Amino acid sequence: MKSWGDKTLTWLARLMVGLVLLINMQCAVLFILQPEVYSPGFELTGAAGAAAVRGIGLLFLMWNVPYVVAVYHPKAYRISLFEAIVMQTIGLVGESLILWSLPAIHETARGTITRFIVFDAVGLFLLCLAAWITRK
Repeated sequence: MKSWGDKTLTWLARLMVGLVLLINMQCAVLFILQPEVYSPGFELTGAAGAAAVRGIGLLFLMWNVPYVVAVYHPKAYRISLFEAIVMQTIGLVGESLILWSLPAIHETARGTITRFIVFDAVGLFLLCLAAWITRK
């Protein structure tokens, strides 16, 4: 039988993974439903800009499959939690490289990328903490 502490830690891990999942899904849905609101942040305009932002939203949906499995049970499905950690790390490193390669003149896009970096850094911390507190 599980101890009270074990159950509490599992639920705390679910909460951490769930928070990252919730924000990812919110971003995905908003990018898909209202791309015209977000395309200027990427310095994109018109129908092509809206399509690009919708595509990013779709990628967010695809990206979150392991997060859904990990939030269901972070201990039983640790592989999904580790997949989410790797994906979050790739996002953080990739976005950082994009930011560093983007000329300063693209202030708006740099701001948008910086917000993604901050979110991914916080999300990575939460996912790693969830993995640590649910370790054997």
